[in-house]
Amino acid sequence: MITFILQSLWKEGETYLTNLGRIILEDFLEYSKPSIQAIVDGLRSFKAYKNKKVRLLEVNNNQVKETILGEDCFFLRSSVEYSSPQLSLEEVQGIIAARLIEACGNYFYIHGFQEPNKDDVENICEILEEPPKGRIVPFLLNTDDVEPDRYSANPLRTSIVESGQSAFPSASVRTASLKLDKVFMKKYEGTLISKSEGELIEYYLANGSNSYMNLVDSVKQECLKSLSESFGIYLCLPIIRMPLTILKEEGIDGLLHHIIGDSHRNYETVEQVYNCMGRSMKNRTTLLTVPHSKKGFGSKRAARGKIYFDGTKLKSVQVTYQTTQLYPNDIDSKDISIAVAEDQFVVEGDKLANYDYRETPSSPQFILYSLGSPEDAAIWHGIGESGASQLVKSYISMRLACVKNNTILGLEKYGVSQKVPLQFNLIPEKMWVYPIHGTIDTSIGSVEKLEDLAKLGMRVECLTTQEYAR
Repeated sequence: MITFILQSLWKEGETYLTNLGRIILEDFLEYSKPSIQAIVDGLRSFKAYKNKKVRLLEVNNNQVKETILGEDCFFLRSSVEYSSPQLSLEEVQGIIAARLIEACGNYFYIHGFQEPNKDDVENICEILEEPPKGRIVPFLLNTDDVEPDRYSANPLRTSIVESGQSAFPSASVRTASLKLDKVFMKKYEGTLISKSEGELIEYYLANGSNSYMNLVDSVKQECLKSLSESFGIYLCLPIIRMPLTILKEEGIDGLLHHIIGDSHRNYETVEQVYNCMGRSMKNRTTLLTVPHSKKGFGSKRAARGKIYFDGTKLKSVQVTYQTTQLYPNDIDSKDISIAVAEDQFVVEGDKLANYDYRETPSSPQFILYSLGSPEDAAIWHGIGESGASQLVKSYISMRLACVKNNTILGLEKYGVSQKVPLQFNLIPEKMWVYPIHGTIDTSIGSVEKLEDLAKLGMRVECLTTQEYAR
C-alpha cells in the first residue's frame, strides 16, 4: 500500500529525476559560496565539548529507533512542523539546504575550499546520494509544543477541533478520534495536499500507534524516502523532538528543567530574558514558560498570562486560556485555524523556580528551550521578509546573554556550547514556491514537476551576530 502511494506522488513516466540534485548543487555552489566558506571555517574552529550526548530519533512506519551521538559531532539544525502531516515546499527546501551545507562543508574541510570544478561536483553528488557520514551531522528539530493545526493546513482539522485537541500541544494529541476532512480535501487538493498524500495519511491513521507525532513523522519520512530517489539526495534525516518530549523523559536535574528553573530564579533574571525578547517588564504578560491546563490545553497563542513578584522573588503566574484564532494558510487568507480553549488558574512561583515537569507541565519559549538543542549551526527560512526576524534577534540575544552575562547559570556542565551557532538563511526572494499560486506551504505532492523546483536553485546566506543582536 505505502509503495503504491509513494509511486503515485508524482506523475508516472517523468525521466528527469536523477539530475535534479546536480542542478540544485551547481546553483548552490555558484551562488552560496560565503555560506560554504562559513561552514568550513566553523568546522575548522570547532572544539568538541564535554558532556555532549545527543539522542537522535528515526521514525519509520510508526516505529521509533534511537541513536546516541557524542561530543565530536558538529550539529546542523533544520526542521519540519507538526502542524500538518504532509511535507510543505518550505520544509523540503530546508532539508535539502541542510544536506548541501553538510556535504559541501565536510568535503571542502578535507580538500580545501576553492573554485569548485567538475570533479568536485561529481564527488559531492556521490556524497549527497548517501546518508551523512562526516563530522557535520544535519538533523531536524521538530518542536512538539505547536498546535496540530497552527497554520490552517491540516487535513485532519475538523476532527482535531471536534475531539477537543485544537489547543493541545502536538505531543499530547491522539489519533484515535481523528479522520481526514473531506471538505478540506475537496477545497485544497492540488494545493495544500495531494490525493496520494491523503491516502498515505489515512493508511497511518488506520495502522498507527495513536500518537499524532508518530503519524506526522511517519508520513513525512515516507515522502522523504521517495523524494530521496527523485532528487538523488538522501533526505531522511534524524530528528529531535523537543521541548515536551525531553521534559517528559529527563529528571528534575536535566538541562531543560534547569533552564526553566534558573530563568525564573528572581526578578533580575526574568528581566534579562525579557530584554533578549525585546519585551518590557511594565506589564509582565509574556510567560517564559506557558503552564498547561489540567484540561490538556497548551497553546501559547491561546494562553494569556501575567507574572507577579514579591519583592525580587517570583510570587506567582496567572494563566488564562481562551478560544483564539491561529493563522491562515497561504491559499485562502480568510481560512483561519482555531484553538478552542477555556480555563483559568494560578501557578505558584516556587513551582517554576524549582521546576518539575511532572508536577507543572508547561511549554517554554523557543529562545529558552533552543538552548538545549545541540546545534552548532542552524538554518532559518526566509528571514528578512516577515516578523520571524524578531525570533532570530531573540535567539541570538539570548545566546549572547548566556555567554557574556551568564543569564542562565551552569549551562557549560550540560555540554551547552559557549559560542553562538552559525546562522544560515534561505534567501527570501529565492524560497521555493508553488509555480501556480506562488505559495511556500503547498505540499510537495501537489507539485507536478519537481524539475520546476530544482530550476529555482538553492540560495543560502549567512546572518551575522552583530546584525541580529538586540
